[in-house]
Amino acid sequence: MAENPSVLRETDDEARKLARILLRSARSAAIAVIEPDSGGFPFVSRVLLGIDTDGTPVILVSALSTHTQALSADSRCSLLTGEIGKGDPLAHPRLTVQCEAEKVERDSEVHNRIRERFVRRHPKSELYIDFPDFAFFRLTPLKASLNGGFGRAYALDGEDLRIRSPAIDDLAAMEARAIEHMTSDHADAASRYAKAYCKAEGTDWRICGLDAAGVDLISGDQLKRLEYEEPLKSAGELRMMLIKLYG
Repeated sequence: MAENPSVLRETDDEARKLARILLRSARSAAIAVIEPDSGGFPFVSRVLLGIDTDGTPVILVSALSTHTQALSADSRCSLLTGEIGKGDPLAHPRLTVQCEAEKVERDSEVHNRIRERFVRRHPKSELYIDFPDFAFFRLTPLKASLNGGFGRAYALDGEDLRIRSPAIDDLAAMEARAIEHMTSDHADAASRYAKAYCKAEGTDWRICGLDAAGVDLISGDQLKRLEYEEPLKSAGELRMMLIKLYG
């Protein structure tokens, strides 16, 4: 008997880029965990999503929530991202990422960095982000499944979603200053990037994140991700990249 043909396509750079954009442009995600004391039943909820400087997704959750209690008991979880548009919901790209969750200790350098990035991405979270029962978790991708639409299924490794660059730390140290400079001295750049590279409309876009692999752009409830063709190798390359993108 002939073997069933694989439904998976060979994972190429185009698929990897789409997966990264689906993850890094998501404002929220569905999260699946194993509910404690349930006999292994899955539990699904919705979480706000942030991205650390190395591409690792992060969530801000309350200790009172079921999914937080589940992650404390079993660190395995999955995320589902991908916006539904017009027509058949299954015709639109989506990404499932299997992750290992790790709680971020409050007042650590990692916490402070993630907090700053998260608030720029989700300004309203500043109302509760410092409540004592809230905490960040980093969700390290282990593997992922990308469905780019009918007939476009791919399997990815966790490394495919990671930002690999020697400039990560240096860029993180200057990120806030660079965003402030772009906002005050080049206010039109964000809207130009959003329109030219993300097919977005409107003129009130602003930059909310800069890392070695791209630019995060926000306008109200909209979030777009501009991915570079190749990650930056040094912090000194950022200025020239932003000028190049401006055209």
